[in-house]
Amino acid sequence: MFEQGLILAAYILCVGFFGLITSRNMVRALMSLEPIFNAITLNFITISNIFSNREDGEIFSLFVIAVAAAEAATGLAIALSIHRNRRSTRIDQSNLLKW
Repeated sequence: MFEQGLILAAYILCVGFFGLITSRNMVRALMSLEPIFNAITLNFITISNIFSNREDGEIFSLFVIAVAAAEAATGLAIALSIHRNRRSTRIDQSNLLKW
């Protein structure tokens, strides 16, 4: 069961990395970081389940919190870069999915 979690995390990491290296603008690059952070979090959760020792699980939970903070910072960076490029964060004023 633990191998499936690690395989899924590796797949999500590859998808995020592919999106990161093929993105053409900063917003897409920052959005590609989100799956990478989710894969890292999934790895930490899977590894903490492998180590049934209580202290190891607590250490990995701190790592998960640190990755969650990085995800929040990435979300803020996405919003700021949209605001800088479009001069607004209103969804109805811009179409971000245009090529």
